[in-house]
Amino acid sequence: YLLHILYGVVFYFIFKRINLSTMFRPLFLLSLLYTSTLAFVPAANTPAFARSSSLSSPSSPSSSALNVAIDTSDIKNGLTVEIDGEPFKVVSFSIMKQARGAAKTTIKFKNLMKGNTIENTYRSGEKFQTALIEKKAAQHTYVDENNNYFFMDSETFDEIIVGGNIVDEKAKWISEGMELTLVYFKGNVIEVVVPSSFVYQIVETEPNVKGNTSQGHTKPALLDSGATISVPGYLNQEEMVKVDTDKGVFLERAN
Repeated sequence: YLLHILYGVVFYFIFKRINLSTMFRPLFLLSLLYTSTLAFVPAANTPAFARSSSLSSPSSPSSSALNVAIDTSDIKNGLTVEIDGEPFKVVSFSIMKQARGAAKTTIKFKNLMKGNTIENTYRSGEKFQTALIEKKAAQHTYVDENNNYFFMDSETFDEIIVGGNIVDEKAKWISEGMELTLVYFKGNVIEVVVPSSFVYQIVETEPNVKGNTSQGHTKPALLDSGATISVPGYLNQEEMVKVDTDKGVFLERAN
């Protein structure tokens, strides 16, 4: 808009300072009128290609899952669907083929709001509705005496409080300062997702026996997050280890 106005001003001064013939004066007047009009054209009339930059997705760490219809062939572990207005996550499923008739799919769901699990069998092709969820990056800060977990939104820096019943079994993998993902459903946090692999410190384990070079020797080790895993016998207390949080297994030494 400012560029159009600038053009109009330039044309005006040229018109004032130069002694133009009568034939060219109307052309200058029309140019001045056109550029001035463009300056006030509503943005809605601007061509799509000129507005594309304003419609690009924001560089935000948050993401959303759309609410779409699926059937049994689309089921996979970790998928969140909406049943009777509540979010259910697929924990496991199995397909049973029959000699006659269509195959059946048995699905085990976990209610992400209540924590209970259900298991149902569905005919092939039965429909589901995926849950409209939103994922936001956050950082864990601390846990209070009531087992409430406090997080800081990585984008807005707002404080978010999540009950221990929502954190559930992920609690043993959450360490202070960890960057993770909060999953929202209808404005409420329904799940805390930790990184699939993370580096922890061993805070307690048996001392390494000098001369023990057995490749298969392992021992329990308590991590700074509270989880206990099996680690190679050569590792000592205060060492850093990389862990697969999905399987709860040692991956490698991280010192």
